[in-house]
Amino acid sequence: MKQFIAFVIKETKHILRDKRTMLILFGMPVMMMLLFGFAITTDVKNVRTVVVTSEMSPRTQQAVERLAQSEYFVITQTVNTPREAEQLIRSQKADMALVFVQNRGMQIMVDGSDPNMAQQWANYAQQTIAPATSHQSPLTNHLLYNPQMRSAYNFVPAIMGMLLMLICAMMTSISIVREKEKGTMEVLLVSPVRPLMVIIAKAVPYLILAFGILITILLMARFVLGVPLAGSLFWILAVSTLYILLALSLGLLISNVAQTQLVALLLSAMVLLMPVVMLSGMLFPVESMPTILQWISAIVPPRYYIEAMRKLMIMGVGIGEVVHEVTVLAVMTVVLLAIALKKFNVRLE
Repeated sequence: MKQFIAFVIKETKHILRDKRTMLILFGMPVMMMLLFGFAITTDVKNVRTVVVTSEMSPRTQQAVERLAQSEYFVITQTVNTPREAEQLIRSQKADMALVFVQNRGMQIMVDGSDPNMAQQWANYAQQTIAPATSHQSPLTNHLLYNPQMRSAYNFVPAIMGMLLMLICAMMTSISIVREKEKGTMEVLLVSPVRPLMVIIAKAVPYLILAFGILITILLMARFVLGVPLAGSLFWILAVSTLYILLALSLGLLISNVAQTQLVALLLSAMVLLMPVVMLSGMLFPVESMPTILQWISAIVPPRYYIEAMRKLMIMGVGIGEVVHEVTVLAVMTVVLLAIALKKFNVRLE
């Protein structure tokens, strides 16, 4: 045990000695949280809106006031004809126009160059002014878990899934391959410590680093972005631990294939980065993807972790509601770890 601890301390000192890597490991989560929380956002806010009406009736005035009081829209001006509003949208001086036609109701004219945002603007506008334009009792919507419709609620679990996978798998694989490339792996393997213990000792510091990054993300989510941790913190950490072990197993498997740090880095980027971003549900709903891509996404581990975190963190459900995701992650961990250790043992022989 003393020898094992000595190897862990040795690897820890090696990591801490590399200041640039440490800066990247802890700087990247902070930067991505700030970017996705404040800059890269799909929140509807300050939509420049033009009102088209020839006569400001009481009902029209009420609808315009409701829109102006909303945090989502800014009334820029009022014009008389739809052609004027279309020209303002075409010249990028407005994003949306509300056309009030006497005896014919209301029409929403939206800049459709970005279809997703255009649909959101139209939906928000309809919900905002519905009580003012309806002759009957208005139909109200009650949004569960994210009433303010903030994109940070969606991005935080996704960032956790991406960063933990990239850092654990990529850094572990590069660390082991570095020893091979420098010819020091043979020295470590002929030491009194068993080869398996050597690999575990090299993975332990990255496990601790991953926990540090996880805690950093959770603290920023709660106190900087205002994302609630509605579920049990114990189960959030427990599922995250399983996911970190899965990522470390994948890193060990990559290290068996790669012979140089460059190859390990390229493999990690190709195998992890693009699938995590595109197929895990981080940016696009899996249900909206073509069938073939939905099948491929079924083997992408971050998909299940992100789904589990959204349920545990945002919805506040119990562990019983994420049994499917946890089971898939556990099976993947066992399979990847078994293959990686078997490949490693074969190489030793």
